[in-house]
Order: sequence, then structure tokens, then C-alpha cells
Amino acid sequence: MSAALSGAVDLSALKARADAARKQSAQPAPAPTEGGQTSVIDVTEATFQSEVVERSLRQLVVVDLWADWCGPCKQLSPVLERLAGQAGGAWVLAKIDVDANPRVAQLFGVQSIPTVVAIAGGQPVDAFSGALPEPEIRKWLNALLDALKDKLPEAGVAAPADAPEDPRFTEAEAAFERGDFAEAETAYQRILDAEPANEHAKAALAQVRFAARASVVDPTAVARADAEPGNLDAQLAAADFEVAENKIEDGFARLLNVVRRTSGEDRNRVRQHLVGLFELFDPADPRVAKARRDLASALF
Repeated sequence: MSAALSGAVDLSALKARADAARKQSAQPAPAPTEGGQTSVIDVTEATFQSEVVERSLRQLVVVDLWADWCGPCKQLSPVLERLAGQAGGAWVLAKIDVDANPRVAQLFGVQSIPTVVAIAGGQPVDAFSGALPEPEIRKWLNALLDALKDKLPEAGVAAPADAPEDPRFTEAEAAFERGDFAEAETAYQRILDAEPANEHAKAALAQVRFAARASVVDPTAVARADAEPGNLDAQLAAADFEVAENKIEDGFARLLNVVRRTSGEDRNRVRQHLVGLFELFDPADPRVAKARRDLASALF
């Protein structure tokens, strides 16, 4: 598989995200730090200077820029809050509602949320966007704390180690990594049979099915589809190939054009395929949001 396809079907990230979600209910709420200060604080434009800038002179401050309407924020924020509570005062989480505090969002040049910014010594030192899986966030935090331990008086305590992995997801990921897409699909389906509401298993299953299709697409699929605009199979295969090659917007646009010029069962088949491609990405991805709007316009 191409590097782009590997990125598009990162099941290890999905597995980790699912593990984090299942462990969340068993974890305690964020606790006060040893100094009596809370590990999670709500920050406004009025308190930004004291709670973020000044605090960062002695302690790492991790700023979580979020909004109530943001679905990925609701996945990420609980993970950050739990890690802050476990950190023993090594860092503090500052939560900022971008809708209520737009000038702070402008200050950071935020283009999408969630966005997380690490502040130390009064300056941004690193950042990421999107709902990363918990193991990646831990790794990011530990690297920051290691780099800052000799620079800030209250930094240097690493986040605790990961909890044990869910063996069901480990089995599914192992099957995927050895290229056994059928076994990986079966493993994720077993999880869904036991837990029909497990959103992470649903997302992983969509990724596996896409990987299975994309791994066998002929590299000439795009040329064939362009030469045969009425061949639905060729159009679907070409869209898969384009998405796998990280030409996301091209793949979406191809199927949108097919939706516009078809009707009945053919249109419904292409629509379902396109919606399936949407499920491979963060719902807040602007490419997905635009394509969803375009699809609604094409259908109605």
C-alpha cells in the first residue's frame, strides 16, 4: 500500500481511541494538584493573561480550544482532562470555548477545532489539531515535559503509562497489519455484535473495508473511469484510488459528479459509496463538510 493509504487506514489510532473511550468511565475525575490548585481550569479572554501566560512561566500549560458544537472536541477533552488529573501538577489544562472567547482563537490563528497548544515560558512551544488517540497525546506530553524539566520549576513529571490494551482490538489490528482484511473485519464485527453502540469499532470496520477495496484497485482505475464516464464500477474504483492516494477532494468530486448525472438505483449506489468514504475521516474535516453540503445540493 502507498504511504497515503497507510495514513488513511490507521487502525492503530482507531484502536487506541476506542481503548481510551472504554477506559474513560473507569477513571477518576480530574483531581486537585498537590499544591491545592485544580488541574483543569476554564479560561476566558479576561483571565488568559494570568491563567495561561503568567502560569506558563513556572508550569506547562496545555490550552484546549473547543466549542460545544464540535464533535471531536467531545472525544478529546475528556482524555485531556483525565491526563491532567493524573499528571500530579506537572502541567495544567486550560480550556477555552472559542465561541465565547473569539479573540483568543484569533490570537492562536485557529483554523479548525479541536486545537491544542502547549504554552511554556509565556510562548507557544508546540500544538496539534484534531482528536488524537490517547497514546499519541501521552507521547506528546511526555516529550514536552522532558524538554522542559530543567526550564520550568514545576515541570518534569511524566504522564502515567498506558492502561492494558483491549485484546479484541489488538487481535483486529494484528490481522490488519498482516494484510488479512477478512479476519480484521470479522474481529471488528465480533466487537460490534457484543457492543452495537461501539462507535470506534464501527469506524475501524469502515477503515478495514476501505483498505480491502483500495488494496486491489488497479492503478489505471482513474484513466479507465475518465475514459468510461458511464461505467459506475470504474467510477467507484477510481474514487477509492484517489482517496487512497490522498487526493481526497478529487475522489469526492468524482462521485458528486456521478450523483448529479444519475438517478434511481445507480444514484443511490454512488451516494452510499460516497457516504462510506466520508466515514473514513473526522466529521469536522472541512473537505468532508463541503462534500456533504454538495451532496445534499445534488440530491435535493
